[in-house]
Amino acid sequence: MRLIALWALPALAAALNFAVPRRAARAGRWRVASLVLVAALHLGLVATIWVRPPGPALDDWLAADALGLVVLTLTSVLFFVTSLYTVEFLKRGRRGAARVFVTGLLAFLAAATIVALSHHLALLWVGIEATTLALAPLIFHRHDRRSLEAVWKYLLISSVGIALALLGTFFLATAQHDVGGRPLIVADLVARAGQLHPAWLRAGFLFMLIGFGTKMGLAPMHTWKPDTYGEAPSPVSGLMAGALTSCAFLGVARVTEVAMAAGLDAFVQPVLLGFGMLSLVVAAVFIIGQTDLKRLLAYSSVEHMGLLVLGLGFGGVGAYGSVLHMLNNGLTKGWLFLIAGNVVLATGTSSAAASRGLVRTLPVSGPLLVVGLFAVTGSPPFGLFLSEFTILRAAIAAGHPWTAAAMLLLLAVIFVGMAALILGMALGEAAPGATPIQESRWLVAGPIALAVAVLMLGLYIPAPLRDVLARAATALGGSAP
Repeated sequence: MRLIALWALPALAAALNFAVPRRAARAGRWRVASLVLVAALHLGLVATIWVRPPGPALDDWLAADALGLVVLTLTSVLFFVTSLYTVEFLKRGRRGAARVFVTGLLAFLAAATIVALSHHLALLWVGIEATTLALAPLIFHRHDRRSLEAVWKYLLISSVGIALALLGTFFLATAQHDVGGRPLIVADLVARAGQLHPAWLRAGFLFMLIGFGTKMGLAPMHTWKPDTYGEAPSPVSGLMAGALTSCAFLGVARVTEVAMAAGLDAFVQPVLLGFGMLSLVVAAVFIIGQTDLKRLLAYSSVEHMGLLVLGLGFGGVGAYGSVLHMLNNGLTKGWLFLIAGNVVLATGTSSAAASRGLVRTLPVSGPLLVVGLFAVTGSPPFGLFLSEFTILRAAIAAGHPWTAAAMLLLLAVIFVGMAALILGMALGEAAPGATPIQESRWLVAGPIALAVAVLMLGLYIPAPLRDVLARAATALGGSAP
């Protein structure tokens, strides 16, 4: 029942929010209160899974395995933090926007929950497609030409990607045709992986990697990200960079799990390494000279998506590093995009030239932005340092020292590019007459909580989380450190 309640609760709340007329008395306050309440209940239900795991539901179509539980927990935490931020955010936005905004957020939570819990690959595809549709109206929040262009590009490129993923799902079903077992159920695919038709399995892997990789933002399928993240409201950008990309990575991880179980390591790993290194190169090139904070974070997301698939490609402890990196990246991106939202609310723009001296004008968000720079670039003692170091260890252990060296060089270039923009914004000369702004607790509580979590994961990983990460890595054909 809990697995069904996890997605049914936000789905029903989304339908109810949409049904309430826009001009209903006190509708705005009720919508925001319902958003926070559903987010809290969802997080509470996820916590019960960690304490007492439920059995599968709907004939094994839904289950909470280790990998899915990490994605589910990350999504729920980010959504709860975003819901608190939305309390103040909607007060400062367009009147009448709460209906679409809250409905879209709740629909996204329902869809992302289905993705995290789905053990039927067709249902997983449906969930990822639903996340696309749920977020599209939110990207168009400002109702101007640039946001229209961004949502059009997002829908067009995402639709191509999701169509390729669907074709890959068909290929995978074809590979299973003569093997028996329940069609497209992950457990049955893994159990009979050695009997799957190898040609169809390879085709399925490639199409699903490219399709779900488009949703992740892997290069060269990343071109929707800078415009979409730049034009979407910052809390929406944070959910996309932290939760949506993790859901898409789960799709890649599921098909990789099947391919690895079938013994296709020699075919799968070079492809993953190629996409991963290309993503790092593209991120490094475009981060240098970037002039907009949100677009900078978009290219940073391309970088980290590359690191995720690199970990899978190296195998061994790299799989553990990938799952840990997914968690760290999601929390860090949520933190930084909410801070970027505070910058936009204070200055009206995310342009570096118009947002300088933030340490003085935004006494909480400014320092958090500087600290976030070191967190997102994998500096110690933050969690991303630990996960990136684990992936580098895997590269050397797998006999790829030159790839590891190239990774270090590209990461150094990315650090320089990000530091140039963020430190200029935070420590540069503020506009004449600028005075410190009293920031709302609703706008800073979430980023502070996420920053503490990212710092904690760099210093100490709780035993239950360490066990779940190890089981997820084992399922992906890897191992714990």
